[in-house]
Amino acid sequence: MNELNRRDFMKTGAVATIGIGVLSKSAFANSEAAKTVKVGVIGVGGRGTGHVTNLLTIEGVEVAAVCDLFIEKAENAAAICDKAGRKKPKIYCKDLTTYKEMLEKEKLDAVIIATYWESHADIGLAAMENGTYPGIEVPAALTVENTWKLIETSQRTGIPCMMLENWSFRQDNLAALNMKRLGMFGEIVHCHCAHSHDCIDHWFFDSKTGEQKWPAKYLLNYNRDQYPTHAVGPIISWMDINRGDRFTEIYSTASASKGINSYFKRKFGNDHPNANLKYKQGDIVTSVLKTKMGKTLVINYDMQLPRPYSNRWLLEGTKGVYDEEKASIYLIDQSPEYHIWEPWKPYEQKYNHKWWQGDYSNQSHGGTDYVMLCQFIDAVREKGPTPIDVYDSAVMTAIVELSGISIEKNAPVPFPDFTKGKWETNKPYFAMDKSI
Repeated sequence: MNELNRRDFMKTGAVATIGIGVLSKSAFANSEAAKTVKVGVIGVGGRGTGHVTNLLTIEGVEVAAVCDLFIEKAENAAAICDKAGRKKPKIYCKDLTTYKEMLEKEKLDAVIIATYWESHADIGLAAMENGTYPGIEVPAALTVENTWKLIETSQRTGIPCMMLENWSFRQDNLAALNMKRLGMFGEIVHCHCAHSHDCIDHWFFDSKTGEQKWPAKYLLNYNRDQYPTHAVGPIISWMDINRGDRFTEIYSTASASKGINSYFKRKFGNDHPNANLKYKQGDIVTSVLKTKMGKTLVINYDMQLPRPYSNRWLLEGTKGVYDEEKASIYLIDQSPEYHIWEPWKPYEQKYNHKWWQGDYSNQSHGGTDYVMLCQFIDAVREKGPTPIDVYDSAVMTAIVELSGISIEKNAPVPFPDFTKGKWETNKPYFAMDKSI
């Protein structure tokens, strides 16, 4: 934090049992802590290459190595560094386990993991065993078992583990968090969120040929919330999950699967091989989560039907409500008209988080990735806790498998307490902003 150094911050008692806030990038500009951070990137497809580009814009970062299954992708990432006037990273490209060689040889400070989903946890575990901070793309794991392994390995090795949930760092979501912590919404009672994003024609399948891309196999083999983290990321802090409250159970239901077949018949005709396949994944998954302190959360998976993008964040408390989709807010103590929505933007500007003090609009995702990576790199540089810790990463990740189990059983299932009781005494720490 700009106004508090880490020692003073710890003296305030704001240190959580399993995490504390990280200092902003500017705090290290003229300190010994501003040393070069050596980063490797494993998986340099579209998302991984984007991370390479962002890392090159952060002062004091060296992309020391890149690793991928395809040599052309690895060489492209290395060339981006070279063209930027940076030292060309070492390339690793042999087989599915080559990342281990990279971790052992390069002595990296941190590694960004942007590979196929099923490999995330194994690479994260290997990184921690090598003393390297893992920044794992979403989801951090696909099973609750592997989620526990990430926690246990982080605890044993002392290496923090962060899932790179970028929507937690959005400017609007951080402003809402500031307002929540000021008590402007009163006591939080209910939240809603969704990942509503028609991905059939670009993420799951090729838009020109209809050929399956790697995520398509999950639609064929599973019925669950495949991608909950972008929706739930901001909610974790809004609801004080792992810090004063925790999820106790999840109940998920799924609609029929109609959207994928409809898309193929409409776009490619009835004879396309994918037009008549049976997809296990329902078009809409609705999950209801309950907390120990009586809050509720509704999450929607919605990635297979024609629709504009939306996250549908809703934060509702005893003093008011924020509705991201409406870009509106209503507060009983401040809104000028009784039960009439106000525009959100003036509040976002007034309660803007300290991490958003510049114009990052030319960066990916409107600067959100840049803000996230700056905070991650600062944590690595000072060998401190990451802005999103392994426990919050675990909560977001576990929804994937647990939602599938609930759908199959048609019943609520217990939600693990990844903190093992420490949620009762842990204090909020993510994105603490003393400037408001």
